[in-house]
Amino acid sequence: MSDLDSQVPYWDAAAATKTFTHPLHLPWLDGISRRAAILDYGCGYGRTMKKLKQHGFDNLTGVDTSRAMISRACRLHPTMRFAVLDAPPALPCPDAGFDAVLLFAVLTCIPGDEAQHRLITELNHILKLGGILYISDLLLQDDERNRSRYGRHADHYGIYGVFETGDGAVCRHHPREWFSTLLAEFQTVDTRTVTVPTMNGHESTGIQVLARKPTSA
Repeated sequence: MSDLDSQVPYWDAAAATKTFTHPLHLPWLDGISRRAAILDYGCGYGRTMKKLKQHGFDNLTGVDTSRAMISRACRLHPTMRFAVLDAPPALPCPDAGFDAVLLFAVLTCIPGDEAQHRLITELNHILKLGGILYISDLLLQDDERNRSRYGRHADHYGIYGVFETGDGAVCRHHPREWFSTLLAEFQTVDTRTVTVPTMNGHESTGIQVLARKPTSA
């Protein structure tokens, strides 16, 4: 069972109540055709896809491991294309089938290094040469509340930054340098630091990374 699989019951239960807030930085998409094939991996209830559609992108696909999240997405956005991801990270998509992939607040739901690497490798396969990977996730926080819970769970999970929330999720915050390691096969185009209200009502520091798949091996 993958890290994402193991959290499906939590996200199914939370699907009706959680609100996601990672911002979409549209200037990073200025060079992409409005007809480009874009995948929102871990799309939740379709919030980011709605924003993309509002700005003219019309070839959008959203996938998520949570059947309840996809049901909510289909109710909110009945004309958009969503699918339940039954076997992460493997996707029912052709290799080199997408011009861009969005990965918003997904890595925070994947505690393990190996599982994160597997996901990035799979996304690399489905991206076209020169395609972009846009990541938005959370950094290690330096406040006492977060440092305390990182410390409490470090021995159990073997990674400082992994913790359990009070309502049953297992989450991960990342050192900034981790993204360079994770994206070693990509060319980093830009990064930005953002402030993100979390789904449980706290304010956290996040990072957004725009990376490109090289145009040749």
